[in-house]
Amino acid sequence: MPVLLDASLQAWKQAHDLGASNQADEVVPVAAAERFEPRSDEADPGADSEVNEFYLHFFGLTQRPFTLLPDPEFLYWSNQHRRGYAVLEYGIMSRAPITVLTGEIGAGKTTLLQKLLSQVEDGVTVGLISNAQGNRGEILQWVLNALDVPFDPGASYVQNFQKLQDFLISEYAQNRRVILVFDEAQNVSTEGLEELRMLTNINSNKDELIQLILVGQPELRDLIRDPKMNQLAQRVAASFHLNRMDLDGTRAYIRHRMKTAGGTGEEFTSDAAEVIFKATGGVPRLINQLCDLGLLYSWTDDSPRVTRDNIQSVLNDGTFFWNDNRKEEVKT
Repeated sequence: MPVLLDASLQAWKQAHDLGASNQADEVVPVAAAERFEPRSDEADPGADSEVNEFYLHFFGLTQRPFTLLPDPEFLYWSNQHRRGYAVLEYGIMSRAPITVLTGEIGAGKTTLLQKLLSQVEDGVTVGLISNAQGNRGEILQWVLNALDVPFDPGASYVQNFQKLQDFLISEYAQNRRVILVFDEAQNVSTEGLEELRMLTNINSNKDELIQLILVGQPELRDLIRDPKMNQLAQRVAASFHLNRMDLDGTRAYIRHRMKTAGGTGEEFTSDAAEVIFKATGGVPRLINQLCDLGLLYSWTDDSPRVTRDNIQSVLNDGTFFWNDNRKEEVKT
């Protein structure tokens, strides 16, 4: 198994949960009014987590299909996601000095990254850094911390750089490769990016001792394309940008997630999916939010399918917070 080293890994995993929701027992759907009745004191204390699982039993689902946590189990392999994943794999296999993956917020970058890390071969040490910020010297400390290399915060830059170099050489001597992953890399300053670029100069003969994977929002591309960052850009051997989904992709995405959660894939009408697309712009994370609320509204209405009216009610009520100030734009 690959070695994944990160002092904040536990917190990162909690924020990007890899596991699926608990399974729910199959029951016969009941009216909404009955479902809201409180449980008796004799109710199984361990069943509090269910609370009838809201709409799960009603739609015959085994888990929530539209959680906001990235989950590789629900990964929808659109054409662009396949290509994005292929580029990430290519970057690793070709020992590219720097690989870049960008996309809008909620486009599925972190889910692809999780999938990649779960498939990394033996003999690879991975250091994962999320939301790193800082300038020269501070980024190096983030790197040492992610790779679990002890260092003195008061030491000079040269001393800490030597510690990193010694670690990389030691890993290389054991036939191990080191991959450093920066998630939300758009938060790194230009000085910090240049510092990362310099790390790729550490090599042994023809072999790279460290590979970088930079994952971030579209601003990351702008940072790298700045004329001041030419040396960094020239080290980028593989890159891909995840765009928003179109209407057909949104429909297919919704069907895929419903089927993965145990449904038929036909729970959302075509008209409902169209309103969802208009309200979210095809951004997966926003689609998840609105679909989840659509299932909730449909359940409370005892409607076996999520209709255009259900989604419009969510928008009109302002329950879909992101779209609260754009309700008029999606009315038809």
